[in-house]
Amino acid sequence: MQDFQEAYRQKLIKTLGSIIRKHRISQRKSMYKISAECSMSKSTWREAEYGICKDMNLSTFWKISEGLNIAPDVLLKELREKLGKEFTLTDFD
Repeated sequence: MQDFQEAYRQKLIKTLGSIIRKHRISQRKSMYKISAECSMSKSTWREAEYGICKDMNLSTFWKISEGLNIAPDVLLKELREKLGKEFTLTDFD
């Protein structure tokens, strides 16, 4: 069960990262510029966008949505659409 949880968590973070990247590119902003605009380090933005962060806390997610000028619920809706039935933000205990 633990392996399933870890695989799902990684899929969730990578999928969210692809959504973040899509929006940043559509706005024609560099990682450097957008991370500076939302007071986030470039490395944190990069980790989120490439889905290589261990986990994403709510404040980081919020800053990213502000940097993209997109409401957090819009990003979550896109995430739900991409993951379909698999979408959950809770643990599987």
